[in-house]
Amino acid sequence: MTIGLLTLHLGIPACASLKEKRSRLKPLIHRLHRQFNISVAEMNLQDKWQEAVIACAMVNSDRAHIQRSLQAVVEWVERNWPDMDVMDDRLEII
Repeated sequence: MTIGLLTLHLGIPACASLKEKRSRLKPLIHRLHRQFNISVAEMNLQDKWQEAVIACAMVNSDRAHIQRSLQAVVEWVERNWPDMDVMDDRLEII
């Protein structure tokens, strides 16, 4: 069994409140879960209006599949959520 963990540090420059940040993150988290069949949660910077850290986790027996799938998540977020900037991404395979 192999576990993949992708951490995304996102910049959300147009947010002016925590409520607005939540309203932008919630659809992203839901779509990632549905589109890629992964577990997703906000992990850090919950008190910052214009930044967020989300973690995506996947379990599979094929290490290469996990790596390809989680890399596709990064590309998908960059392509489909133009109001958010991927400031940093970290992929760990355990």
